[in-house]
Amino acid sequence: MIKIAVLVSGSGSNLQALIDANLSGQIVGVISNKPEAYALERAKKAGIQTAVIEHKQYPNREAFDDVMHQQLLDWDVDLVVLAGFMRILSAKFVKAWEGKMLNIHPSLLPNYKGMHTHQRVLNTGDVLHGCTVHYVTAELDAGQALAQGVLKVNLHDDVNSLASRVHVLEHVIYPQVVEWICTGTVQYTKQGVLYRGQAMQKPVQFCKL
Repeated sequence: MIKIAVLVSGSGSNLQALIDANLSGQIVGVISNKPEAYALERAKKAGIQTAVIEHKQYPNREAFDDVMHQQLLDWDVDLVVLAGFMRILSAKFVKAWEGKMLNIHPSLLPNYKGMHTHQRVLNTGDVLHGCTVHYVTAELDAGQALAQGVLKVNLHDDVNSLASRVHVLEHVIYPQVVEWICTGTVQYTKQGVLYRGQAMQKPVQFCKL
């Protein structure tokens, strides 16, 4: 059974979606860099181990990441899931977990990497928006995309309404991708990512138009 750790900084709604999904794998631990993160309460209610590693207590990013890396090793983790984790990870840490770490980004990558995606979509007048689950690489929001949730931007949408609509999609596609990895439907190899045994050319799309 695949052992999963979830890294969080905030309320943990994506963590809750993963807990509620009854995955084939097991969430063995939750790490937060903020002791006040509500995600820790969600983990405790579900009987999941937690660890608080405050980044402010370390002299640099690498030192913080080293402690986090050791905690993941102690839990014997196979897959790391970033769920609202508000820290940029060091290249060394990313390399150590290459092919074993997922992130979800609130845009249809490769469009709108980085921050403020909902506002940027509205500014551009795009018809479609959504979220992308991807493998984490050293380049920000650039790893292989595995799944996308797609929705149509409504005329009356603002930043808040778009954010909440995209959040609903996140809670659908993130558990789905994690389950694919748990069951071997998605596999990371040196030659590339396989989906159902075939080379994955583009992300699987889930539409809510």
